[in-house]
Amino acid sequence: QVQLEESGGGLVQAGGSLRLSCAASGRTFSSYAMGWFRQAPGKEREFVAVISGRGSSAYYSDPVKGRFTISRDNAKNTVYLQMNSLKPEDTAVYYCAAAPKYGYYSSLFDYWGQGTQVTVSS
Repeated sequence: QVQLEESGGGLVQAGGSLRLSCAASGRTFSSYAMGWFRQAPGKEREFVAVISGRGSSAYYSDPVKGRFTISRDNAKNTVYLQMNSLKPEDTAVYYCAAAPKYGYYSSLFDYWGQGTQVTVSS
């Protein structure tokens, strides 16, 4: 069982930056790939980024590639999402999730956090 708790969301102006954190419980954190997803009002949840268990591989969706960076600190059981050059269309609830294998389909992820709101004003 893995419990996830996101933090770091908030209101930021377009062009600004935010860093999201996701703290995980459990002693097997490094065995899980960790991902970030987001859901905007009236839209389906979409993949943002994923990082492998040891942090050696990462993959991003096209809308965030070059602006967002996913990283993890296995000693702290924490995964991060650094978001730069934010745009109003990045406004969404952001969720972290844990998967037993590396991939980007949401069905791979067994554990989900409650989400943190990110609002980007124009």
